[in-house]
Amino acid sequence: MYRNQQAAAFGFLAMLALVAILLVILALWAWPKYRVYKLELDGIAALKEAEWSKQILIEEAKAREQASLMQAKAKVTLAEAEGRAQVVRAKAEGQADIERAKAAAEANRIIGESLKNNEQYLRYVWIKGLQDGKGERIYIPTEAGMPILEAGKAK
Repeated sequence: MYRNQQAAAFGFLAMLALVAILLVILALWAWPKYRVYKLELDGIAALKEAEWSKQILIEEAKAREQASLMQAKAKVTLAEAEGRAQVVRAKAEGQADIERAKAAAEANRIIGESLKNNEQYLRYVWIKGLQDGKGERIYIPTEAGMPILEAGKAK
């Protein structure tokens, strides 16, 4: 019986050694294949990551381009609006100048009409101007067209 136990133990150890050898052989055969498979999966993952990075860069470039186009359009629109505002401003200033000129012409017409046949008032204004003078030399025209102050110097 002891021999049977020893034979059984030996058979068990032989079987255990055979299984261990088979596991080592299987590991030696499977390990390179696993490494190749792992490298392939890592390559596929790196390729996908590169594709996504490329897509992200493309989308960012498109967004920057659209933003710069929008800024350019906004600048053009602003310039056009400023140009239209300047035209309107110039027209308004021109119209204001016309109105001022009309008012000045009307004032001159009114003053001219009021001075017609009004010799006494014109003489009064002339005398008043002489009195308000500050020692300036005044030339008074005469009938001959020569000022009185210069008449003495003509000799």
